[in-house]
Amino acid sequence: MFDRITRNPEILNGQPCIRNLRISVKRVLEILAVYEDREELFNEYPELEEKDLKQALEYAAASLEDKIIDLKTA
Repeated sequence: MFDRITRNPEILNGQPCIRNLRISVKRVLEILAVYEDREELFNEYPELEEKDLKQALEYAAASLEDKIIDLKTA
């Protein structure tokens, strides 16, 4: 299912990464939040591919539990 997500204790202390690159799934999510323009994103991170971004989002979504969190308003 997640063929682009790898975990290796030798790379970033075993954090989930993209294709054994030193780019964690967490970093990919941060990159997606910062770069609205995909062309600019891929210029800055040429080693990433569109499939990597999609799978990082899918992995993050699958990692979250479906539970209701009560957000109290101020």
